[in-house]
Amino acid sequence: MKKITLYTISVLLIFGLMFTSCLDDLDTVPLSNNEKVGETVYGKDLLPYKQSLAKIYAGLAISGNAAGDGDADVEGVDGGSQASFLRGLWNLQELPSDEAHCNWGDVGIPELNNQTFGTSNVFIKGLYYRLIYQVSLVNQFLRETTDNKLDSRGVEPGVKAEIHYYREEARFNRALAYYYLLDLFRNVPFTTEESVVGSSSPEQIKAKDLFAYIEKELLDCKDKMLDSFVGYNNKYYGRANKAAAWSLLSRLYLNAEIYTGTPRYTESITYSKLVMEQGYQLEPIYADVFKADNDHSNEMIFPIRYEGSATQTWGGMTFVICSTVPSALQVEANVVGAWQGNRARSSLLTTFEKQTSHNEDSRKDMLKTDMTASNQIIDPSSYADNGIPVIKFVNVNKDGTNPPSNIVYTDFPLFRLGEIYLNYAEAVLRGGTGGDKSTAVTLVNNLRERAYKDKSKATVSDITLDFILDERGRELFFEAQRRTDLVRFGKFTGSSYVWEWKGGTAAGTSTQSYLNVYPIPADDIGSNLNLDQNEGYK
Repeated sequence: MKKITLYTISVLLIFGLMFTSCLDDLDTVPLSNNEKVGETVYGKDLLPYKQSLAKIYAGLAISGNAAGDGDADVEGVDGGSQASFLRGLWNLQELPSDEAHCNWGDVGIPELNNQTFGTSNVFIKGLYYRLIYQVSLVNQFLRETTDNKLDSRGVEPGVKAEIHYYREEARFNRALAYYYLLDLFRNVPFTTEESVVGSSSPEQIKAKDLFAYIEKELLDCKDKMLDSFVGYNNKYYGRANKAAAWSLLSRLYLNAEIYTGTPRYTESITYSKLVMEQGYQLEPIYADVFKADNDHSNEMIFPIRYEGSATQTWGGMTFVICSTVPSALQVEANVVGAWQGNRARSSLLTTFEKQTSHNEDSRKDMLKTDMTASNQIIDPSSYADNGIPVIKFVNVNKDGTNPPSNIVYTDFPLFRLGEIYLNYAEAVLRGGTGGDKSTAVTLVNNLRERAYKDKSKATVSDITLDFILDERGRELFFEAQRRTDLVRFGKFTGSSYVWEWKGGTAAGTSTQSYLNVYPIPADDIGSNLNLDQNEGYK
């Protein structure tokens, strides 16, 4: 079993972990929660509760309790490459899609590239257990912060009031973890703070019920969370606020028909509008959203924070940047290495080239088409002159200076205003009420005018759903959303849209629809008799 020990994280600019628990590779809830731990570790001062919340946030950024993913949270998989939340999410959202291809031969990677993955894929397993682990952390925190427990420890009213905010942030983080479990796996083991501690066989919840639970949690906690704020705030930046909850609801409702069979586009519009009313603004220059000082961006709603050596990892943003940077641009990107394994597929380039004035689109300039002999993936196991290098995220400030080190400071925009604009526009086109098409067109044109060098060539007078899918690709590429978008549009599997190496052939071929949902890892199916495998997998 894995014991969690003291570690550092600058998400809240404080260090430490607060309770001891265990998470075995085959278990989905902590196994050892000594009744005396809460009384010994927490007490009546605020700091231990703040540290506990920091650990929950830290699970989005790093993989363990020591620098470089040491003392990993989850055993049985590699912490930096396979149990990293952001690296795992990026791999599962981008590699099976029309945007990215990884030319490394690591076990499990070719199957993601080709949509031939199965129940033993180690990258699927790593993200699955990372998300389950996040849920278990929140459950434990909520057990230890009830009013009864706080009162029994003599916690003062002012401290108690602050802990109440922490509880709502924790609930948001659990809803976020369950959202990704719903999106990626649908039917998963389900636990809350009310679950029996020590059980390794939780019941399986169905997608429709999990959707309802996530919705209920977000609707209940959103008004109790921190007020929304725009831009950098030394005390609150990186913590989930009301706008983060509204953004997650906007995304949840946009995908509701896929998850439950019932469309909820009106609700997606409602929460998109609430976010847009908070004063968030598009970053004037598109590329600046993805630079090292993007923590000061008015577009950022909820980031995963990175602070150089304080959040050192081989997953996270180190992976996102280093894995795409070619060696010739390592110094320019100011990163510790140029791994250059992840390349854009030619289909991403085609998404840009569908535009009449595509060379005016500065977003396309991030695809370095002149740096390889072939923009297609000719050899799926080599990156030399093969596919398109992408320089989207860099560890460089907006003014061209570098942060204190080449260990990444760039934050990942898990939710940003650009996505909310596109959510609103798509929900309107899909028939949601409470919005209008003219506003949708205006929002889309705001994104395009920001991106285009010649603003007069950017605007469109009409938009369709197919246009929105392409515009999401142009605006959000490499931001770990593409698989979800393609599934929602009915184009991830099947024959209506194919791209190179889809289905394992160079030209691409049709794939079966069950691949729209990832499998529950085989070892969890084997260890928990309450779980049924998702349809299509053996």
